[in-house]
Amino acid sequence: MFLLDTHTLLWFLFNNDQISDKAKKTICEADQVFVSIASLWEIAIKQSIGKLEIDESIEKIASVCRDKDIQIIGIRPD
Repeated sequence: MFLLDTHTLLWFLFNNDQISDKAKKTICEADQVFVSIASLWEIAIKQSIGKLEIDESIEKIASVCRDKDIQIIGIRPD
């Protein structure tokens, strides 16, 4: 089981050279992979203020996460 941070998620989804082959393999072979909704918020905020330039919408990124079996977990007070 793995929880990806924002950078690792983007590197993995967009096959960026920053992520190692070992990390990619580990993510691909994991039983469960998660990302927090907070990471998607961070991406959306950084896109909106010009600090992150990627061509994909946050909706598309969420869709790709689901396609790759990366579960998006919400934030709960408990």
